[in-house]
Amino acid sequence: MAVVGGQEMLGLSRETLWHYLGKGKRYVNAQCRGLEPWQIITITALTTLLAVWLHGFLFQQQSISSRLRKLFFRIVRKLPFLAASIQKKLNTALDDLSTSVLTLKDGMTYVTSLPAHGLEESELLLKLKDYSTMGDVHWEKGQVSGTVYSGEEQLTKLMVTVYGDFAWSNPLHPDIFPGVRKMEAEVVRMACTLFQGGPDSCGTVTSGGTESILMACKAYRDLGAERGVKYPEIVAPISAHAAFDKAAQYFGMKIVHVPLNKRTMQVDVRAMKKAISRNTIMLVCSVPQFPHGIMDPVEEVAKLAVEYDIPLHVDACLGGFLIVFMEKAGYSLPPFDFRVEGVTSISADTHKYGYAPKGSSVVLYSNKRYRHYQFFVAPDWQGGIYASPTIAGSRPGGIIAACWATMMYMGEDGYVKATKKIIETARHIEAQLRKINEIFIFGNPEVSVVAIGSDTFDIFRLSDAMSSRGWNLNNLQFPSSIHICLTLLHTRNGVADQFVKDLGESVAEIMKNPAEKTTGRGAIYGMAQSIPDRSLVTEISHGFLDCLYSTELPSAEKNHMNGSSAQH
Repeated sequence: MAVVGGQEMLGLSRETLWHYLGKGKRYVNAQCRGLEPWQIITITALTTLLAVWLHGFLFQQQSISSRLRKLFFRIVRKLPFLAASIQKKLNTALDDLSTSVLTLKDGMTYVTSLPAHGLEESELLLKLKDYSTMGDVHWEKGQVSGTVYSGEEQLTKLMVTVYGDFAWSNPLHPDIFPGVRKMEAEVVRMACTLFQGGPDSCGTVTSGGTESILMACKAYRDLGAERGVKYPEIVAPISAHAAFDKAAQYFGMKIVHVPLNKRTMQVDVRAMKKAISRNTIMLVCSVPQFPHGIMDPVEEVAKLAVEYDIPLHVDACLGGFLIVFMEKAGYSLPPFDFRVEGVTSISADTHKYGYAPKGSSVVLYSNKRYRHYQFFVAPDWQGGIYASPTIAGSRPGGIIAACWATMMYMGEDGYVKATKKIIETARHIEAQLRKINEIFIFGNPEVSVVAIGSDTFDIFRLSDAMSSRGWNLNNLQFPSSIHICLTLLHTRNGVADQFVKDLGESVAEIMKNPAEKTTGRGAIYGMAQSIPDRSLVTEISHGFLDCLYSTELPSAEKNHMNGSSAQH
Protein backbone atom coordinates (compact mmCIF):
# COMPACT_ATOMS: atom_id res chain seq x y z
CA MET A 1 0.00 0.00 0.00
CA ALA A 2 2.83 2.37 0.89
CA VAL A 3 4.45 1.81 -2.51
CA VAL A 4 1.20 2.44 -4.33
CA GLY A 5 0.60 5.61 -2.30
CA GLY A 6 4.07 6.83 -3.15
CA GLN A 7 3.52 6.23 -6.86
CA GLU A 8 0.25 8.17 -6.72
CA MET A 9 2.01 11.10 -5.03
CA LEU A 10 4.75 11.00 -7.66
CA GLY A 11 2.13 11.05 -10.40
CA LEU A 12 0.41 14.04 -8.78
CA SER A 13 3.66 15.97 -8.49
CA ARG A 14 4.44 15.36 -12.16
CA GLU A 15 0.97 16.54 -13.17
CA THR A 16 1.42 19.68 -11.02
CA LEU A 17 4.83 20.35 -12.55
CA TRP A 18 3.53 20.01 -16.11
CA HIS A 19 0.56 22.21 -15.19
CA TYR A 20 2.77 25.07 -14.05
CA LEU A 21 5.19 24.62 -16.93
CA GLY A 22 2.25 24.90 -19.31
CA LYS A 23 1.04 28.07 -17.59
CA GLY A 24 4.53 29.51 -17.82
CA LYS A 25 4.79 28.68 -21.51
CA ARG A 26 1.42 30.29 -22.24
CA TYR A 27 2.43 33.43 -20.29
CA VAL A 28 5.71 33.81 -22.24
CA ASN A 29 3.93 33.22 -25.56
CA ALA A 30 1.34 35.87 -24.63
CA GLN A 31 4.10 38.41 -23.90
CA CYS A 32 5.74 37.68 -27.26
CA ARG A 33 2.50 37.86 -29.22
CA GLY A 34 2.75 40.62 -31.79
CA LEU A 35 6.59 40.77 -31.65
CA GLU A 36 8.65 40.05 -34.71
CA PRO A 37 11.50 37.48 -34.53
CA TRP A 38 14.21 40.18 -34.69
CA GLN A 39 12.63 41.92 -31.69
CA ILE A 40 12.60 38.70 -29.66
CA ILE A 41 16.27 38.05 -30.54
CA THR A 42 17.27 41.65 -29.68
CA ILE A 43 15.46 41.60 -26.31
CA THR A 44 17.04 38.24 -25.47
CA ALA A 45 20.53 39.47 -26.37
CA LEU A 46 20.13 42.75 -24.41
CA THR A 47 18.74 40.89 -21.39
CA THR A 48 21.69 38.48 -21.47
CA LEU A 49 24.19 41.34 -21.72
CA LEU A 50 22.47 43.14 -18.84
CA ALA A 51 22.61 39.98 -16.73
CA VAL A 52 26.34 39.54 -17.48
CA TRP A 53 27.04 43.21 -16.65
CA LEU A 54 25.03 43.00 -13.42
CA HIS A 55 26.87 39.84 -12.41
CA GLY A 56 30.23 41.53 -13.03
CA PHE A 57 29.11 44.64 -11.15
CA LEU A 58 27.96 42.72 -8.07
CA PHE A 59 30.80 40.20 -7.80
CA GLN A 60 34.03 42.19 -7.48
CA GLN A 61 36.87 42.39 -4.95
CA GLN A 62 35.57 45.70 -3.60
CA SER A 63 32.08 46.14 -2.19
CA ILE A 64 29.47 48.20 -4.04
CA SER A 65 29.50 50.88 -1.33
CA SER A 66 33.28 51.20 -1.57
CA ARG A 67 33.16 51.55 -5.36
CA LEU A 68 30.33 54.10 -5.22
CA ARG A 69 32.25 56.11 -2.64
CA LYS A 70 35.34 56.14 -4.87
CA LEU A 71 33.24 57.20 -7.86
CA PHE A 72 31.69 60.03 -5.84
CA PHE A 73 35.06 61.42 -4.73
CA ARG A 74 36.47 61.03 -8.24
CA ILE A 75 33.66 63.25 -9.53
CA VAL A 76 34.10 65.74 -6.66
CA ARG A 77 37.82 66.07 -7.36
CA LYS A 78 37.04 67.11 -10.95
CA LEU A 79 34.86 70.05 -9.90
CA PRO A 80 36.73 73.21 -10.95
CA PHE A 81 36.26 75.13 -7.68
CA LEU A 82 37.57 72.18 -5.60
CA ALA A 83 40.17 70.56 -7.85
CA ALA A 84 42.73 73.38 -7.57
CA SER A 85 42.41 73.61 -3.78
CA ILE A 86 42.74 69.84 -3.31
CA GLN A 87 45.75 69.64 -5.62
CA LYS A 88 47.45 72.54 -3.80
CA LYS A 89 47.10 70.81 -0.43
CA LEU A 90 48.20 67.52 -1.96
CA ASN A 91 51.34 69.16 -3.40
CA THR A 92 52.12 70.72 0.00
CA ALA A 93 51.86 67.32 1.71
CA LEU A 94 54.08 65.73 -0.94
CA ASP A 95 56.67 68.52 -0.59
CA ASP A 96 56.74 68.00 3.19
CA LEU A 97 57.28 64.27 2.68
CA SER A 98 60.01 64.89 0.15
CA THR A 99 61.86 67.22 2.52
CA SER A 100 61.64 64.78 5.44
CA VAL A 101 62.81 61.77 3.43
CA LEU A 102 65.41 63.24 1.09
CA THR A 103 67.41 65.43 3.48
CA LEU A 104 71.14 64.69 3.19
CA LYS A 105 74.12 65.48 5.36
CA ASP A 106 76.02 68.62 4.37
CA GLY A 107 78.22 68.02 1.38
CA MET A 108 76.51 64.78 0.31
CA THR A 109 75.23 64.28 -3.23
CA TYR A 110 73.58 61.39 -5.06
CA VAL A 111 75.49 58.89 -7.18
CA THR A 112 73.66 58.68 -10.52
CA SER A 113 76.16 56.80 -12.68
CA LEU A 114 78.92 54.26 -12.26
CA PRO A 115 82.35 55.62 -11.36
CA ALA A 116 84.72 55.56 -14.35
CA HIS A 117 87.09 53.40 -12.35
CA GLY A 118 86.22 51.10 -9.48
CA LEU A 119 86.91 52.45 -5.99
CA GLU A 120 89.69 51.13 -3.80
CA GLU A 121 88.43 49.12 -0.82
CA SER A 122 89.59 51.73 1.71
CA GLU A 123 87.82 54.54 -0.15
CA LEU A 124 84.67 52.46 -0.50
CA LEU A 125 84.60 51.66 3.23
CA LEU A 126 84.87 55.38 4.04
CA LYS A 127 81.85 56.09 1.83
CA LEU A 128 79.93 53.26 3.47
CA LYS A 129 80.66 54.83 6.85
CA ASP A 130 78.94 58.02 5.66
CA TYR A 131 75.87 56.03 4.60
CA SER A 132 75.67 54.11 7.88
CA THR A 133 75.72 57.33 9.93
CA MET A 134 73.13 59.29 7.92
CA GLY A 135 70.19 58.74 10.30
CA ASP A 136 69.43 60.66 13.47
CA VAL A 137 67.72 57.69 15.17
CA HIS A 138 70.13 55.38 16.98
CA TRP A 139 68.54 51.96 17.44
CA GLU A 140 71.55 50.79 19.45
CA LYS A 141 70.28 52.78 22.45
CA GLY A 142 67.04 50.79 22.57
CA GLN A 143 64.83 53.77 21.75
CA VAL A 144 63.16 52.29 18.65
CA SER A 145 59.95 50.28 18.60
CA GLY A 146 60.64 46.85 17.07
CA THR A 147 62.84 47.13 13.94
CA VAL A 148 66.02 45.58 15.40
CA TYR A 149 65.24 42.62 17.62
CA SER A 150 68.65 41.63 18.97
CA GLY A 151 71.70 43.68 17.98
CA GLU A 152 73.91 41.43 20.12
CA GLU A 153 77.51 41.95 18.98
CA GLN A 154 78.67 38.32 18.98
CA LEU A 155 75.58 37.18 17.06
CA THR A 156 76.11 39.97 14.52
CA LYS A 157 79.69 38.84 13.89
CA LEU A 158 78.54 35.24 13.51
CA MET A 159 75.85 36.18 10.97
CA VAL A 160 78.33 38.23 8.90
CA THR A 161 80.80 35.34 8.85
CA VAL A 162 78.17 32.73 7.90
CA TYR A 163 76.66 34.95 5.19
CA GLY A 164 80.13 35.51 3.74
CA ASP A 165 80.73 31.76 3.50
CA PHE A 166 77.44 31.22 1.62
CA ALA A 167 77.19 34.56 -0.22
CA TRP A 168 77.21 32.94 -3.68
CA SER A 169 74.86 30.06 -2.85
CA ASN A 170 71.33 29.71 -4.22
CA PRO A 171 68.76 27.09 -3.14
CA LEU A 172 67.36 27.14 -6.69
CA HIS A 173 70.26 24.79 -7.43
CA PRO A 174 70.12 22.10 -4.72
CA ASP A 175 72.47 19.87 -6.70
CA ILE A 176 75.19 22.54 -6.57
CA PHE A 177 74.47 23.76 -3.01
CA PRO A 178 73.24 20.68 -1.10
CA GLY A 179 74.28 22.19 2.22
CA VAL A 180 71.86 25.11 1.82
CA ARG A 181 69.06 22.69 0.90
CA LYS A 182 69.77 20.74 4.09
CA MET A 183 69.81 23.90 6.23
CA GLU A 184 66.51 25.14 4.80
CA ALA A 185 64.85 21.78 5.45
CA GLU A 186 66.20 21.83 9.02
CA VAL A 187 64.98 25.40 9.67
CA VAL A 188 61.49 24.35 8.57
CA ARG A 189 61.54 21.15 10.64
CA MET A 190 62.77 22.97 13.77
CA ALA A 191 59.98 25.53 13.31
CA CYS A 192 57.37 22.77 12.85
CA THR A 193 58.55 21.17 16.08
CA LEU A 194 58.30 24.49 17.94
CA PHE A 195 54.71 24.97 16.73
CA GLN A 196 53.76 21.38 17.70
CA GLY A 197 53.41 20.12 14.15
CA GLY A 198 52.84 16.41 13.56
CA PRO A 199 54.84 14.10 11.28
CA ASP A 200 52.98 15.43 8.21
CA SER A 201 53.65 19.10 9.03
CA CYS A 202 55.85 20.97 6.57
CA GLY A 203 56.64 24.42 5.22
CA THR A 204 59.11 26.66 3.39
CA VAL A 205 61.49 29.50 4.17
CA THR A 206 60.42 32.84 2.69
CA SER A 207 61.83 36.37 2.47
CA GLY A 208 59.66 37.73 5.29
CA GLY A 209 56.24 37.78 6.91
CA THR A 210 54.51 39.34 3.92
CA GLU A 211 55.67 36.58 1.59
CA SER A 212 54.73 33.92 4.14
CA ILE A 213 51.20 35.33 4.31
CA LEU A 214 50.99 35.69 0.51
CA MET A 215 51.98 32.05 0.10
CA ALA A 216 49.29 30.79 2.48
CA CYS A 217 46.65 32.93 0.75
CA LYS A 218 47.74 31.71 -2.67
CA ALA A 219 47.59 28.10 -1.49
CA TYR A 220 44.06 28.45 -0.12
CA ARG A 221 42.88 30.34 -3.21
CA ASP A 222 43.98 27.44 -5.39
CA LEU A 223 42.46 24.92 -2.98
CA GLY A 224 39.21 26.89 -3.09
CA ALA A 225 39.26 26.92 -6.88
CA GLU A 226 39.55 23.14 -6.85
CA ARG A 227 36.50 23.05 -4.59
CA GLY A 228 34.58 25.19 -7.08
CA VAL A 229 34.92 28.63 -5.46
CA LYS A 230 34.98 31.23 -8.25
CA TYR A 231 34.97 34.40 -6.12
CA PRO A 232 37.35 33.63 -3.22
CA GLU A 233 37.07 35.60 0.02
CA ILE A 234 39.46 35.93 2.95
CA VAL A 235 37.71 36.46 6.29
CA ALA A 236 40.13 38.28 8.61
CA PRO A 237 40.02 40.57 11.66
CA ILE A 238 40.34 44.26 10.83
CA SER A 239 43.53 44.15 12.94
CA ALA A 240 45.12 41.47 10.72
CA HIS A 241 48.30 42.49 8.94
CA ALA A 242 47.93 44.49 5.71
CA ALA A 243 49.72 41.67 3.91
CA PHE A 244 46.33 39.90 3.73
CA ASP A 245 44.93 42.93 1.86
CA LYS A 246 48.00 42.78 -0.37
CA ALA A 247 47.39 39.09 -1.07
CA ALA A 248 43.75 39.80 -1.90
CA GLN A 249 44.78 42.47 -4.41
CA TYR A 250 47.60 40.42 -5.94
CA PHE A 251 45.63 37.19 -6.28
CA GLY A 252 42.21 38.55 -7.28
CA MET A 253 40.41 37.85 -4.02
CA LYS A 254 38.08 39.80 -1.76
CA ILE A 255 38.95 40.43 1.87
CA VAL A 256 36.10 40.61 4.38
CA HIS A 257 37.22 42.56 7.46
CA VAL A 258 35.70 41.47 10.77
CA PRO A 259 35.37 44.02 13.62
CA LEU A 260 37.03 43.66 17.02
CA ASN A 261 35.58 43.44 20.50
CA LYS A 262 36.14 47.06 21.62
CA ARG A 263 36.97 45.99 25.16
CA THR A 264 39.40 43.12 24.48
CA MET A 265 40.54 44.18 20.97
CA GLN A 266 40.23 40.51 19.95
CA VAL A 267 38.36 39.55 16.81
CA ASP A 268 34.59 39.31 17.33
CA VAL A 269 34.01 35.58 16.77
CA ARG A 270 30.24 36.00 16.28
CA ALA A 271 30.84 38.59 13.58
CA MET A 272 33.38 36.28 11.97
CA LYS A 273 30.81 33.49 11.83
CA LYS A 274 28.32 35.82 10.13
CA ALA A 275 30.98 36.83 7.60
CA ILE A 276 31.53 33.25 6.41
CA SER A 277 29.96 32.48 3.05
CA ARG A 278 30.19 29.81 0.37
CA ASN A 279 33.04 31.89 -1.13
CA THR A 280 35.19 31.88 2.03
CA ILE A 281 38.49 30.12 1.31
CA MET A 282 40.30 30.89 4.61
CA LEU A 283 39.91 32.32 8.10
CA VAL A 284 42.63 34.35 9.83
CA CYS A 285 43.79 34.87 13.42
CA SER A 286 46.81 36.81 14.72
CA VAL A 287 48.97 35.78 17.70
CA PRO A 288 49.54 38.55 18.51
CA GLN A 289 48.15 41.16 16.13
CA PHE A 290 50.48 44.04 15.26
CA PRO A 291 48.51 47.16 16.32
CA HIS A 292 47.71 46.33 19.95
CA GLY A 293 49.68 43.16 20.66
CA ILE A 294 46.51 41.17 21.44
CA MET A 295 46.17 37.39 20.94
CA ASP A 296 43.08 36.47 18.90
CA PRO A 297 41.00 33.55 20.30
CA VAL A 298 42.41 30.81 18.07
CA GLU A 299 40.49 27.97 19.71
CA GLU A 300 37.12 29.65 19.12
CA VAL A 301 37.87 30.54 15.50
CA ALA A 302 39.27 27.04 14.91
CA LYS A 303 35.87 25.60 15.87
CA LEU A 304 34.35 27.63 13.03
CA ALA A 305 37.06 26.36 10.69
CA VAL A 306 36.22 22.77 11.55
CA GLU A 307 32.45 23.34 11.41
CA TYR A 308 32.57 24.92 7.94
CA ASP A 309 35.57 22.92 6.66
CA ILE A 310 37.59 26.07 5.94
CA PRO A 311 41.39 26.37 6.39
CA LEU A 312 42.55 28.58 9.30
CA HIS A 313 45.77 30.53 9.03
CA VAL A 314 47.38 31.73 12.26
CA ASP A 315 49.62 34.74 11.67
CA ALA A 316 52.44 34.59 14.22
CA CYS A 317 54.83 36.68 12.13
CA LEU A 318 55.42 39.27 14.83
CA GLY A 319 55.62 37.23 18.02
CA GLY A 320 55.86 33.64 16.86
CA PHE A 321 59.35 33.07 18.19
CA LEU A 322 58.31 34.49 21.57
CA ILE A 323 54.99 32.73 22.15
CA VAL A 324 56.43 29.25 21.48
CA PHE A 325 58.86 29.76 24.39
CA MET A 326 56.59 31.62 26.82
CA GLU A 327 55.35 28.54 28.68
CA LYS A 328 58.94 27.48 29.44
CA ALA A 329 59.69 31.08 30.40
CA GLY A 330 56.90 30.94 33.00
CA TYR A 331 54.07 32.63 31.09
CA SER A 332 51.04 30.57 30.03
CA LEU A 333 48.99 31.31 26.91
CA PRO A 334 45.83 29.77 25.44
CA PRO A 335 46.64 27.17 22.71
CA PHE A 336 47.42 28.74 19.33
CA ASP A 337 49.46 26.21 17.32
CA PHE A 338 48.98 22.92 15.45
CA ARG A 339 47.68 21.27 18.62
CA VAL A 340 44.42 23.13 17.96
CA GLU A 341 42.21 21.17 15.59
CA GLY A 342 41.38 23.36 12.62
CA VAL A 343 44.69 25.27 12.45
CA THR A 344 46.07 24.41 9.02
CA SER A 345 48.91 26.92 8.61
CA ILE A 346 51.12 29.29 10.61
CA SER A 347 53.46 32.10 9.56
CA ALA A 348 56.32 33.18 11.82
CA ASP A 349 59.26 35.51 11.21
CA THR A 350 62.69 34.15 12.04
CA HIS A 351 64.06 37.65 11.39
CA LYS A 352 62.15 39.12 14.33
CA TYR A 353 62.31 37.25 17.65
CA GLY A 354 64.13 34.38 15.93
CA TYR A 355 66.99 36.97 15.78
CA ALA A 356 68.03 35.87 12.27
CA PRO A 357 69.10 38.48 9.68
CA LYS A 358 66.42 40.41 7.82
CA GLY A 359 64.87 38.61 4.92
CA SER A 360 63.83 35.32 6.53
CA SER A 361 60.52 33.86 7.69
CA VAL A 362 58.70 30.53 7.60
CA VAL A 363 55.23 29.50 6.47
CA LEU A 364 54.18 26.15 7.94
CA TYR A 365 51.33 23.76 7.08
CA SER A 366 49.73 20.97 9.06
CA ASN A 367 49.85 18.72 6.00
CA LYS A 368 51.83 18.49 2.75
CA ARG A 369 48.66 18.62 0.66
CA TYR A 370 48.20 22.29 1.63
CA ARG A 371 51.80 23.11 0.71
CA HIS A 372 51.33 21.60 -2.74
CA TYR A 373 48.86 24.40 -3.54
CA GLN A 374 51.60 26.93 -2.70
CA PHE A 375 54.08 25.51 -5.21
CA PHE A 376 54.42 26.74 -8.78
CA VAL A 377 55.29 24.34 -11.59
CA ALA A 378 55.68 25.09 -15.33
CA PRO A 379 56.00 21.58 -16.81
CA ASP A 380 56.21 22.62 -20.48
CA TRP A 381 58.79 25.45 -20.45
CA GLN A 382 61.48 25.12 -23.13
CA GLY A 383 64.14 25.80 -20.51
CA GLY A 384 63.17 22.65 -18.68
CA ILE A 385 60.64 21.76 -16.01
CA TYR A 386 60.49 24.85 -13.76
CA ALA A 387 59.35 24.33 -10.17
CA SER A 388 59.69 26.78 -7.28
CA PRO A 389 58.32 26.61 -3.73
CA THR A 390 57.82 30.37 -3.14
CA ILE A 391 57.43 33.61 -5.14
CA ALA A 392 61.14 34.05 -5.79
CA GLY A 393 63.12 31.84 -8.15
CA SER A 394 66.68 32.49 -7.07
CA ARG A 395 66.97 33.06 -3.34
CA PRO A 396 69.91 34.14 -1.16
CA GLY A 397 71.43 31.02 0.34
CA GLY A 398 73.47 33.22 2.66
CA ILE A 399 70.30 34.37 4.45
CA ILE A 400 69.11 30.78 4.91
CA ALA A 401 72.53 29.76 6.24
CA ALA A 402 72.63 32.72 8.63
CA CYS A 403 69.08 31.92 9.82
CA TRP A 404 70.05 28.30 10.48
CA ALA A 405 73.24 29.40 12.28
CA THR A 406 71.28 31.85 14.45
CA MET A 407 68.80 29.19 15.55
CA MET A 408 71.62 26.78 16.36
CA TYR A 409 73.56 29.51 18.19
CA MET A 410 70.58 30.54 20.32
CA GLY A 411 69.31 27.06 21.17
CA GLU A 412 66.18 26.50 23.22
CA ASP A 413 67.77 27.81 26.41
CA GLY A 414 68.89 31.03 24.70
CA TYR A 415 65.42 31.67 23.27
CA VAL A 416 63.73 30.96 26.62
CA LYS A 417 66.07 33.38 28.46
CA ALA A 418 65.53 36.09 25.83
CA THR A 419 61.75 35.57 25.93
CA LYS A 420 61.68 35.82 29.71
CA LYS A 421 63.57 39.12 29.65
CA ILE A 422 61.34 40.64 26.96
CA ILE A 423 58.03 39.58 28.56
CA GLU A 424 59.19 40.76 31.99
CA THR A 425 60.09 44.15 30.49
CA ALA A 426 56.80 44.42 28.61
CA ARG A 427 54.77 43.58 31.75
CA HIS A 428 56.78 46.10 33.78
CA ILE A 429 56.21 48.89 31.25
CA GLU A 430 52.49 48.05 30.98
CA ALA A 431 52.05 48.11 34.77
CA GLN A 432 53.82 51.47 35.08
CA LEU A 433 51.89 53.08 32.22
CA ARG A 434 48.55 52.00 33.71
CA LYS A 435 49.36 54.29 36.66
CA ILE A 436 49.21 57.36 34.40
CA ASN A 437 45.56 58.49 34.51
CA GLU A 438 45.55 60.51 31.29
CA ILE A 439 46.33 57.50 29.07
CA PHE A 440 45.05 53.92 28.79
CA ILE A 441 46.31 50.58 27.50
CA PHE A 442 44.39 48.77 24.77
CA GLY A 443 43.07 45.36 25.85
CA ASN A 444 45.24 42.90 27.73
CA PRO A 445 48.57 42.63 25.90
CA GLU A 446 50.21 39.29 26.67
CA VAL A 447 53.33 39.38 24.54
CA SER A 448 55.70 42.21 23.55
CA VAL A 449 53.55 45.08 22.25
CA VAL A 450 51.97 47.73 24.49
CA ALA A 451 49.50 50.06 22.73
CA ILE A 452 48.55 53.41 24.26
CA GLY A 453 45.53 55.67 23.76
CA SER A 454 44.02 58.71 25.47
CA ASP A 455 40.56 60.18 25.98
CA THR A 456 42.07 63.43 27.28
CA PHE A 457 44.38 64.64 24.48
CA ASP A 458 45.45 63.79 20.94
CA ILE A 459 47.67 60.74 21.41
CA PHE A 460 49.84 61.74 18.44
CA ARG A 461 51.08 64.67 20.53
CA LEU A 462 52.60 62.08 22.85
CA SER A 463 54.29 60.37 19.91
CA ASP A 464 55.85 63.67 18.82
CA ALA A 465 56.86 64.52 22.39
CA MET A 466 58.61 61.17 22.75
CA SER A 467 60.32 61.70 19.38
CA SER A 468 61.82 64.93 20.71
CA ARG A 469 63.29 62.83 23.55
CA GLY A 470 64.89 60.39 21.11
CA TRP A 471 62.20 57.67 21.05
CA ASN A 472 60.77 56.30 17.82
CA LEU A 473 57.29 54.79 18.35
CA ASN A 474 54.67 53.40 15.95
CA ASN A 475 51.65 55.56 15.09
CA LEU A 476 48.39 53.63 14.60
CA GLN A 477 44.95 54.59 13.30
CA PHE A 478 41.26 53.69 13.63
CA PRO A 479 41.41 54.26 16.60
CA SER A 480 44.23 56.77 17.07
CA SER A 481 46.94 55.17 19.18
CA ILE A 482 50.68 54.56 19.47
CA HIS A 483 52.60 51.49 20.51
CA ILE A 484 56.01 50.28 21.53
CA CYS A 485 57.20 46.84 20.44
CA LEU A 486 59.72 45.56 22.99
CA THR A 487 62.91 43.83 21.86
CA LEU A 488 66.08 42.60 23.54
CA LEU A 489 67.46 46.14 23.24
CA HIS A 490 64.75 47.38 25.63
CA THR A 491 65.78 44.83 28.27
CA ARG A 492 69.14 46.51 28.75
CA ASN A 493 69.69 48.10 32.13
CA GLY A 494 67.76 51.36 32.58
CA VAL A 495 66.10 51.50 29.13
CA ALA A 496 62.57 50.52 30.26
CA ASP A 497 62.63 52.85 33.27
CA GLN A 498 63.87 55.71 31.10
CA PHE A 499 61.00 55.06 28.68
CA VAL A 500 58.42 55.19 31.47
CA LYS A 501 60.02 58.33 32.92
CA ASP A 502 60.14 60.13 29.57
CA LEU A 503 56.57 59.16 28.75
CA GLY A 504 55.27 60.31 32.13
CA GLU A 505 57.05 63.66 31.81
CA SER A 506 55.75 64.05 28.25
CA VAL A 507 52.17 63.46 29.39
CA ALA A 508 52.62 66.00 32.22
CA GLU A 509 53.90 68.56 29.72
CA ILE A 510 50.97 67.91 27.36
CA MET A 511 48.46 68.27 30.19
CA LYS A 512 49.50 71.89 30.69
CA ASN A 513 47.47 72.52 27.54
CA PRO A 514 45.65 69.27 26.59
CA ALA A 515 43.53 70.91 23.87
CA GLU A 516 46.51 72.23 21.92
CA LYS A 517 46.62 71.18 18.27
CA THR A 518 49.04 68.50 17.13
CA THR A 519 51.97 69.49 14.91
CA GLY A 520 54.71 67.59 13.10
CA ARG A 521 54.43 63.95 12.07
CA GLY A 522 51.50 63.36 14.42
CA ALA A 523 49.44 66.02 12.67
CA ILE A 524 49.97 64.29 9.32
CA TYR A 525 48.77 60.99 10.77
CA GLY A 526 45.75 62.61 12.41
CA MET A 527 44.87 64.41 9.19
CA ALA A 528 45.18 61.17 7.17
CA GLN A 529 42.50 59.52 9.32
CA SER A 530 40.10 62.39 8.86
CA ILE A 531 40.22 62.40 5.04
CA PRO A 532 37.02 60.75 3.77
CA ASP A 533 38.47 60.31 0.27
CA ARG A 534 40.95 57.49 0.95
CA SER A 535 42.28 57.77 -2.60
CA LEU A 536 44.03 60.99 -1.48
CA VAL A 537 45.82 59.04 1.25
CA THR A 538 46.80 56.47 -1.37
CA GLU A 539 48.10 59.25 -3.63
CA ILE A 540 50.19 60.73 -0.82
CA SER A 541 51.53 57.25 -0.05
CA HIS A 542 52.48 56.83 -3.71
CA GLY A 543 54.39 60.09 -3.41
CA PHE A 544 56.19 58.81 -0.33
CA LEU A 545 57.19 55.60 -2.11
CA ASP A 546 58.40 57.64 -5.09
CA CYS A 547 60.58 59.63 -2.69
CA LEU A 548 62.31 56.45 -1.55
CA TYR A 549 63.71 56.02 -5.06
CA SER A 550 64.41 59.65 -5.78
CA THR A 551 67.94 60.96 -6.42
CA GLU A 552 66.73 64.55 -6.76
CA LEU A 553 67.11 66.97 -3.86
CA PRO A 554 63.84 68.62 -2.76
CA SER A 555 63.54 72.34 -3.52
CA ALA A 556 64.11 73.35 0.10
CA GLU A 557 67.28 71.27 0.25
CA LYS A 558 68.52 72.70 -3.07
CA ASN A 559 67.99 76.24 -1.76
CA HIS A 560 69.91 75.33 1.39
CA MET A 561 72.80 73.87 -0.64
CA ASN A 562 72.87 76.92 -2.94
CA GLY A 563 72.84 79.24 0.05
CA SER A 564 75.73 77.36 1.64
CA SER A 565 77.72 77.55 -1.62
CA ALA A 566 77.11 81.30 -1.90
CA GLN A 567 78.30 81.83 1.67
CA HIS A 568 81.45 79.85 1.00
